[in-house]
Formats: sequence, C-alpha cells, structure tokens
Amino acid sequence: MTGPDTNTAVVAKRVDDGEADTAEIRDLVRAAGYEVVGEVTQAREADPALQLGEGKVAELATVVEETDAETVVFDNRLGPYQTYNLGQELPGDTEVVDRFRLILDIFGQRAHTRKAQLQVELAELRYELPRAETKTSLAQRDERPGFMGLGEYDESREQDIKARISRIRDELENIEKTEEQRRETRRESGFDLVALAGYTNAGKSTLLRRLADDLDVDENEDLHPDLDTTAESRDKLFTTLGTTTRRLDMDRRNVLLTDTVGFVSDLPHWLVESFKSTLESVYQADLVLLVVDASESVEEIREKLVTCHDTLYERNEAPLVTVFNKVDAVPDDELAEKREALAALAPNPVAVSGLEGINLEDLRERIDADLPPRERERLVLPMTEETMSVVSWVHDHAYVRDVDYGDEEVVIDFEARPTVVEQSRAKASELVAEEVDA
Repeated sequence: MTGPDTNTAVVAKRVDDGEADTAEIRDLVRAAGYEVVGEVTQAREADPALQLGEGKVAELATVVEETDAETVVFDNRLGPYQTYNLGQELPGDTEVVDRFRLILDIFGQRAHTRKAQLQVELAELRYELPRAETKTSLAQRDERPGFMGLGEYDESREQDIKARISRIRDELENIEKTEEQRRETRRESGFDLVALAGYTNAGKSTLLRRLADDLDVDENEDLHPDLDTTAESRDKLFTTLGTTTRRLDMDRRNVLLTDTVGFVSDLPHWLVESFKSTLESVYQADLVLLVVDASESVEEIREKLVTCHDTLYERNEAPLVTVFNKVDAVPDDELAEKREALAALAPNPVAVSGLEGINLEDLRERIDADLPPRERERLVLPMTEETMSVVSWVHDHAYVRDVDYGDEEVVIDFEARPTVVEQSRAKASELVAEEVDA
C-alpha cells in the first residue's frame, strides 16, 4: 500500500444482514491519508471467492472507474484468494486492502519510537505469516510458481517470519523489563501512576493536556528517561501510538498520567497481542481512567465498554473509573439517560469535557479518592547539617501538611505512599544515629 501518496479510495463493506455502518472504516481511511470518494455495501453471506457477490463486485468496479480511485479498502478481512480475485475484477492497477492491512499501515505511519516500530513490525509479521503458510501449502500442491496469482514462493519465508517474530518478542520483553523498573522507581519516589485507556478518538490526548501540570516532566531527567513532554490533540485516529506521560496537576499527590494507544473495534487477537507491551502501562497503573465519547449512541458506548473491560480486566487489578468525555456536545437530559442505561458497565462515571475544561476538578477529586490510600506520618528530626536535605526530600516525595522549625529539632507532618513513609523513617533514624555519634 502506498499510504498518503495515494489520494483517493473507495470503501467496501459486507455484512451478514442489516445496514452496513461505514463510519469507522471511513475514519480509518482518512486517518491513513486518503480521501473517501465512494462507497459500496452489501448485506449477504460472504462469497468465498470475492467476499461480495459477483454483481456487487461489478458495481464496485464501476464506482472505482467513475471516481478514478486507486485503492479499494474493505471493512472485512480478506483472504489471499479474495484479494487476488478482486484485483482481477477491478480496473487497471487498483489496489485492494482489507481493514487489518489498513490499520497496520496507519500504525506504521505513526510509529516513532523503537518500541512502537517493533510492535508494528510484529503485527505485520503476524498478518503475513498465514499468507506465507498459504503460499507454501499451495505451492507444494502445485509446482507452478505464482499459483493462483499468489506470487513466487520461497519455503524459507515462513521460517524467516517465525524467527523474526521470536527475536522481536525477546527485544520487546527486554524493553518492558526496563520500563517496569522505571515504574517501580517512580513508585519508590512517591509517584502514583494513572493510565488513560479507551477507544481511539475518545479524547484521551486532549484530556491529558488539560490535566497535565504546567511544569512538564523533563524527558531528559534521569528519573524519567522514557517520558514524552508533549501529547498531540487532534481529531484523528491513532494520534497516540506509543505512550505519553506527564505530571498530573494535583494538590496533595505526586501523580504521573499516561496516555496510551486507543482501542479500535473488531481487532483480531494477533493484532491486540502485538501491542500488549504498550498496554503494560495500563496493566501496571495504580488507577485506570476509561475514557468514552459521551456523544456516541448508547449502543456504541456499551459495545466499546464491554470490549475495554474484556481487555483490561484480563490482567489489570487497579481500580477503574469511567470518564464520560465530550459532555459539551451532549444535552443534560440525554447525558442523564445514558448514565442510567450504562450504569451496570459504568457505575458512578465522571462527566467531563477535555475540550472545554468542564468538571476537571471533579475528576481530580475522584482520582485522589480512588488512588491507593496514603499514610500520614509525623517525624521529629534533630537539627543537624543534613536535616534540611531530608526535609527537602520529603517535600519532593510526599504531601507536606506542616513543618515546625524549632531551635533543636524540626517536626514535619506529611502524607505519602507507604514506601516513602518507610524511607523517610530510615532517613530520620540515620540523622538520630549521626547526632548520637557526634
């Protein structure tokens, strides 16, 4: 596929029955850089050779010819036979792409980090593997190279793909181990970790920018070498392919908020599995904010919530808060109806608008309430040469309620994660020991 250099595309979709909804595939096609110039849909059982019926394929060919489209994008999964056969029926050099190949191309355009690039390559190899296996199998049955138009075959190709998949898995595993060490370092430093999850285009990146502190996390800082200080906010699918982390603007806690790749409906298991490394940011969080587009229909929101819950609850143990975003586009009575209809899947959701900055303080309060509880501690520190460095350390790692400076001692009252409280006690003990030795 030539990507954004190809300007026009026709969308095709087959459903077993009912009306074919092409809204999402059109968004995906536009996200890949194309202009949608036509659409053909059909309700019937899948044709084994063409996906659509022969008459509908003829109609598709006419639309392609009339619009001069160079690409046809199917919102269906196409097998190697179907792709080849459709190419034979369509005008000239019309390219035929299915939904999953399109998504992979979008991912490829957005992959800027080593981790994202590896995940895209892994997904592409998993997409290609069954096609390589098909070519090998058919070639073994028929000695003619290029049997059924599937191209020249190389029996070693299948083994090469499997070997590359194995190498990528190993490299991603090493990257994930490093990231997990960083997450633990942040926790030990007093940070709570909050992740934004949800479908693409739900407004997660916009919400991140609204919630982030004015003081960006420095991506060159030793404590956070993997953090990105910017997060794009555009009405475009898959703007965030990797993860973006920034300091959350909170009064009583040190919180890091991470925006992750958005879900998209009807993804095959192999594609979700390829990006599980990115989802580790969600699985390892202390709290997950599941963001949904409140302007969508109840049916759409329900379907997306179910998919998200199935994915997140597989390995996630952190509390989950549903955030109804884009409430600026929803009348109050309609929002109330949606709250009631979705109460089983989204109990006590927080309704906000990242775009307009509505109810963000309510969301911050909910985050504070649902994060793991903090311990309150009162330390009495002897006045030594090192006392002020300990007081400064507590300020950096905890929420300090009060500091009382006396002539011979300093009393500091604060709240912090249990690990930080333990570390502060150890530092206080060291000060006492040094004073006794002196």
